[in-house]
Amino acid sequence: MLEALITSKTKLKMLLKFFLNSNNTGYLRGLATEFNESTNSVRLELNKLEQAGLLNSQTEGPRKVFRANDKHPLFPDIQNIVRKTIGIDEIIERVINHLGDPQEVYLMGELAQGIDSQQINLLIVGEQLDLDYLAQLVLKAQKLISRTIGFLALTPAEFQQQLPKLNTENMMLVWENDKTIKRKVKSEKPKVKTKKN
Repeated sequence: MLEALITSKTKLKMLLKFFLNSNNTGYLRGLATEFNESTNSVRLELNKLEQAGLLNSQTEGPRKVFRANDKHPLFPDIQNIVRKTIGIDEIIERVINHLGDPQEVYLMGELAQGIDSQQINLLIVGEQLDLDYLAQLVLKAQKLISRTIGFLALTPAEFQQQLPKLNTENMMLVWENDKTIKRKVKSEKPKVKTKKN
């Protein structure tokens, strides 16, 4: 879909790298190697995106490291377009919202790192998930987005147990149940001291 609007393959790879997961960072030579592109074409696109204010940079040792500017007014729109292109929104609409009581969904693997892949790997955390129904929904969603979807479903207790073993740098939260957000906000509220008379 984006290929029809943006003809530069290097720019497309950069949008995926920086805007699908805003925690991703990259530097010139590393990106050139990752994208299998020349440093000149990568430099040109990095400069354009930085001049437009879509990327921020900072010097770390000898490298200039780039990251998406999530304060830019167009950031949410670009991120939504990238997510729609990958098919994540379609998965959430057609799969996650029909599962019963999922709490969180994480994108894992190459896509979470901003590397284009035909494989979408999801980690679904929730109670009483119907795995047979989930498998049926995933098959239908795969046909719609033309990508393979792999998934792992864990209860919250199993997720907490497995968390130390997971590579959290390759995980990106893509969906969270409203009830889960409310529980987190409630537990994060600072305790207010009451005045004693």
